[in-house]
Amino acid sequence: MKILLTGSAGFIGAATANALLDRADQVIGVDNLNDYYDVSLKEARLAKLQARSGFDFHRVDVADGAALDEIIGREQPDRVVHLAAQAGVRYSLENPHAYVEANITGYVNLLESLRKHGCEHLVYASTSSVYGAHTNMPFSVNTSVDHPVSLYAATKKANELMAHTYSHLFKLPTTGLRFFTVYGPWGRPDMALFTFVRKILNREPIDVFNHGNHTRDFTYIDDIVEGIVRTLDTVATGNADWDSSKPDPASSAAPYRIHNIGSNNPVQLGRYIEHIEQALGIEAIKNFLPMQPGDVPDTAADVSTLIRDVGYAPSTDVAVGVQNFVNWYKEYYEIS
Repeated sequence: MKILLTGSAGFIGAATANALLDRADQVIGVDNLNDYYDVSLKEARLAKLQARSGFDFHRVDVADGAALDEIIGREQPDRVVHLAAQAGVRYSLENPHAYVEANITGYVNLLESLRKHGCEHLVYASTSSVYGAHTNMPFSVNTSVDHPVSLYAATKKANELMAHTYSHLFKLPTTGLRFFTVYGPWGRPDMALFTFVRKILNREPIDVFNHGNHTRDFTYIDDIVEGIVRTLDTVATGNADWDSSKPDPASSAAPYRIHNIGSNNPVQLGRYIEHIEQALGIEAIKNFLPMQPGDVPDTAADVSTLIRDVGYAPSTDVAVGVQNFVNWYKEYYEIS
């Protein structure tokens, strides 16, 4: 197939592009290479993709509706994976307008272009952050998520609502994936694993929020990519059993689906840090702090609908995943 993949120089985007190229799909990559984090890392991911047959890259911001529409109109992709977004919970407290531009304006630009030109299936990134103030775990897609605690989460919830509108009005098949704390080689420098490894190697203290007591559904990148590709291949359909008097938030009479995508095996932050220490052979200097604004105490994904619908099967143990990241980090930054 010909796949349009936005955010193709990002952590998840580049890994997904490689998986699609491995099976001989043609990938049309779109990314604006913004400077939210180290651009050289994005360029390194992109260089590996551009060396491969079947990958075509366009440096375009999804907030530029005319440029995005021109690419979609010319390329006529069969299916779309939309991963371009302004990420990060904490940064949304500092620069809220960046989230509106990328996550709202950019998203409606994509929807409008796909409405006009057609698309077999749109798979897009949502986030576990939409669960916000929820405490019932594991988090289920069959419960409502109306209490976000960060603007980032609010924009992603808006994406899900916008997707349903286009699925309902224009029969555009859409599937949203709520990602749970993705980690692994080529990861984002603003994520905890990257920061912890860098600081521990430099013998600097690491900030351990909530005193290390909160849990996260840490999900290895290979498991995430497998789930994305399986979802892309399973075109969303209407739920024949959907009841408007008792509406299921995760489906609809329209071709619309929402799934969690996580490891199905939450780990306490303190234990995660222990895995990092073991992989590095160095004990961390820990600066214990309270919970940060916008964060949630715990996350745990109920991935049963994704298992049921696409055969999703996360399999990477967190100790193995952390070791793989450490090995990549040392090689990439040439640390002996």
